[in-house]
Amino acid sequence: MIANKVTDEISVAPQITVEDVAAIAAAGFKCIVCNRPDGESRGQTAVDEVKAAAEAHGLHFSYQPVLSGRMSMEDVQAFKSLYEAAPKPILAYCRSGTRCAFLWAFSQAGNMATGDILAATAAAGYDLSGMAPALERMGK
Repeated sequence: MIANKVTDEISVAPQITVEDVAAIAAAGFKCIVCNRPDGESRGQTAVDEVKAAAEAHGLHFSYQPVLSGRMSMEDVQAFKSLYEAAPKPILAYCRSGTRCAFLWAFSQAGNMATGDILAATAAAGYDLSGMAPALERMGK
C-alpha cells in the first residue's frame, strides 16, 4: 500500500485492496474515501469489498466516485463536505491518487493559499502547477 501524504489530515493513494486495509488502520488512518467508480478497470477491487474490510477494522468509509478526466464543481463540493465531516486522518484512493489530489486541491481553494496547495500536492508526488490559475479563480 502506498500512501502519499498531502497534509496531516489527508493522504492519497492508488487503488487499494482488501489486504491493504489492516495496514491502513495500523498506520492510524480513521477514514478511507474511494473516488474511483466501481468497474473502471479489469481486476480492480470492488468498493463493497474494501468498505466491508474498512468497517471490520473500525474505519469510516465513504464512496464518492468521480469519472477520470470529468471532475465537476459538484464533485469538488461533495468532496469538500465529505472532507470536512470525515474523521481524520483520511486516506483517499482512486486509480493513481491523482483524482483524489485534484479533489482535495480544489476543495481547499479559498481556504489555503494556492502556493500552499501546490506545495502540499507536489510534496505528495502530484504536480498540479498547471491548475494554479483555476485554483486562484476558485479562491476568489
